Amino acid sequence: MTVLAAINVEAVVIFSIVLSITLGITYWASQRMTGATTFYAAGRQITGLQNGLAISGDYLSAASFLGIAGLIFLYGFDGFLYSIGFLVAFLTVMFLLAERMRNSGKYTIADVLAFRLRERPARTAAAMGTLSVAAFYLIAQMVGAGVLIQALVGISFSLAVILTGGFMLCYVIFGGMLATTWVQIIKAVLLMCGIAVMSLFVLGKVGWNPIELFNRAEENAGPESTFSLAPGTFLSSPIDTVSLGLALVLGTAGLPHILMRFFTVPNARAARGSVVWAMFFIGFFYLLTTFIGFGARVLLGEGGVEAAGTGGNLAAPNLAGELGGGIGTFGGDLFLAVIAGVAFATILAVVAGLVLSASSAVAHDIWSSIIRKGKDSEKEEVVVAKIAATAIGVIAILIAVIGGEGLNVSFMVGLAFAIAASANFPALVLALTWRRFNTVGAVCGVVLGVVSAIALIIVSPKVWPGADSDTGSPIGWTLANPGIVSIPLGFVGCILGTLLSTERANERSFHELYVRSETGLGAEKALPGLGSPQA
Repeated sequence: MTVLAAINVEAVVIFSIVLSITLGITYWASQRMTGATTFYAAGRQITGLQNGLAISGDYLSAASFLGIAGLIFLYGFDGFLYSIGFLVAFLTVMFLLAERMRNSGKYTIADVLAFRLRERPARTAAAMGTLSVAAFYLIAQMVGAGVLIQALVGISFSLAVILTGGFMLCYVIFGGMLATTWVQIIKAVLLMCGIAVMSLFVLGKVGWNPIELFNRAEENAGPESTFSLAPGTFLSSPIDTVSLGLALVLGTAGLPHILMRFFTVPNARAARGSVVWAMFFIGFFYLLTTFIGFGARVLLGEGGVEAAGTGGNLAAPNLAGELGGGIGTFGGDLFLAVIAGVAFATILAVVAGLVLSASSAVAHDIWSSIIRKGKDSEKEEVVVAKIAATAIGVIAILIAVIGGEGLNVSFMVGLAFAIAASANFPALVLALTWRRFNTVGAVCGVVLGVVSAIALIIVSPKVWPGADSDTGSPIGWTLANPGIVSIPLGFVGCILGTLLSTERANERSFHELYVRSETGLGAEKALPGLGSPQA
């Protein structure tokens, strides 16, 4: 196995600078670690603007940055259409969950369910949904990290995965949510600046005329090309398009690492404001991603398809090298290194948030509330969370290394969104809005949502009997994403479980939760100010 290949020295230097800044923040945060509230929720002292940036940093993964640009480069209009779902999803979060989550919960989404349902089964079901989403999402990000760093820096896949996992664990174990938040903020700023500079360079090449950019992109599509300004080249089936859209729009409202961010702000107003800021930053990002994708088509042409790799993930870095003067020149290699550094920061921020949400489900929901029944100290809970983070991180690293770079990342990310939309989202929405909703309904909904999403993905034509095979589904299932079936099944499980159950006596008052979620009366309070990394 080759551990070190042709090392990109500029990329290593940029990576070292990014790591130095983020590890410095982790040290700063570790000095302010005062208990569970700081570890899980950064003391609830993050402002709306800061949290909006952090949500953007948590949400905009390497798949968003490199994947969407690659899809636009390869497919044109359909690639842009794919990105719309990610942006529109935050309307669901803002109108249905942001303020209510902040008012109702403490550290995890299970807190909301356990407030009015029987604690042990409710927390078990919520932890199951959280860990299922986090597991598939985290492994996909780790594999993506290995592939990208291998291509951009020149080190082996396994070493890239191990390094990413090691730094990720440093942020979570030593700095908790406070360090993770500031790493996500810095990543978001770097990402916005990097993509804005690239967009300006691209527009400068076409006389600052976006229409000219689109025209030249279409001219660079060869007869065998999949690129088109018309729909249908990537998302060929309308039903599959709707299914994917449902999973993206509703899945975001069930992603545990995103919902956890609403517990870091002082009040519901800041939670709402943070979603508005996040929508602005994410919308700005996807607008500029359009210029990157079409710019890559203009400057790299059909000849750049092979160099862009599977899914076009290297289209944006290759474009950066071209804009800097060409690969092999100092300017080209430097610009490529900067974009590679931004991609690395992107991966680190997302995986840190995922590990934190998974470890909180283990420590807060399972260990503290179910096993210890609330009799443990805050110190013990934080120690268990750090142990859980280490275990989860090591398992994710091992699976990513064993699965190798051939592991199908796309279907794993799609599965994470489908599970979030099918299991977490129905239970959360009904717990906050339906008076009759009970524990049996929550458990049935989460279990049916998780099982149906996983089962339908496994028998989908792109997965059965292995990723990217063309043998077809054994049951005639033709959709790549199960959202259009598994999401309604999640709601059906919740509703039927509730209506067919005779359970009533042990339910806490819906009205108490409703008033708290709408007004904030009795909501968790913020800790005294923790400052910022500049303090």
